[in-house]
Amino acid sequence: MTEQDADRPTDHDSPWKEALDYYFQEFTQLLFPAIHDVVDWPRGYNPMDKELQQITADANTGRRHADKLIQVYARDGSETWVLIHVEVQGEPEEGFAQRMYTYQYRLRDRYGVDVVSLAVLADTRESFRPSAFEYERWGCKLSFTFPMAKLIDWEERWADLEVSDNVFALVVMAQIKAKRVKDGATRKDVKIALVRLLYERGYSREQVVQLFRIIDWMIQLPKGLEPEFVQAVYALQEEKKMPYVNTIERVEREKALQQGVEQGMAQGLERGLERGLERGLERGRHQGVEGTLRKQLALKFGELPDWADERLAAATDAQLDDWVLRIMEADSLESLLGKH
Repeated sequence: MTEQDADRPTDHDSPWKEALDYYFQEFTQLLFPAIHDVVDWPRGYNPMDKELQQITADANTGRRHADKLIQVYARDGSETWVLIHVEVQGEPEEGFAQRMYTYQYRLRDRYGVDVVSLAVLADTRESFRPSAFEYERWGCKLSFTFPMAKLIDWEERWADLEVSDNVFALVVMAQIKAKRVKDGATRKDVKIALVRLLYERGYSREQVVQLFRIIDWMIQLPKGLEPEFVQAVYALQEEKKMPYVNTIERVEREKALQQGVEQGMAQGLERGLERGLERGLERGRHQGVEGTLRKQLALKFGELPDWADERLAAATDAQLDDWVLRIMEADSLESLLGKH
């Protein structure tokens, strides 16, 4: 296990899902240009996550990955569902091609629509390149093929990614480096270089913030190197006169949470002398997390309404921990705490 893995376990699934939500058209343009050219993009596209969940909930296909299902329209006017499997495990999966086929026929059987399955392989094993599932027995034969993109193939075309005007090029670069670079200090330098490139491409404020979040999520650093990274980003923002990314907000939120936990635990220890050490520790931690979360919610959404205050007061430890993890992505109190 690498140093950064020990400090902050890397999550590749979540940033890929977010990147595909924001930049699906750019994704196909970069990795599957032939498919991009036959889609009627002006008609838009729609995520079909619920439909995908319905056909995968009871599928015996092993670990789920960053799978996405998108509804698009072809230029001939027909409707097509595009099923995207993003393989992001450290080691390739033996049953990957079969899983591709399983999802394909389940969707086709259940909804009766054309389904195009795409595979994106983000692992680093050169020999792992599944693009078909086949079997034959007693004269019965099945052959299912699917387009596949192997991200490490882009290492030979790195210069093309660096000059590409496609925003998804940065996602591919971040994923490749996240997989290839293990040394913490080198990861920090790589991450800073990608953020610099992000600022130099002339993107809108919204694009900078979105892509920064994806890069930051993909290439995680040991906590000891976070301050250097934060300072480097501040220097870039000052140099480019583009204060778009409040990186320190994330770092300070983590610090505030830890301080709140520690303060609450200290209070709990004091109560523990009277009520028992274990109960005091638990209550102290709960109060510390709740208090810190209240402050962060107030900063982001303003004064809390009564229903939110009641929801926080009645929350369990697990609920508080979940809300703390999701507060950065939440766009409203209702989406974070649940509708009242």
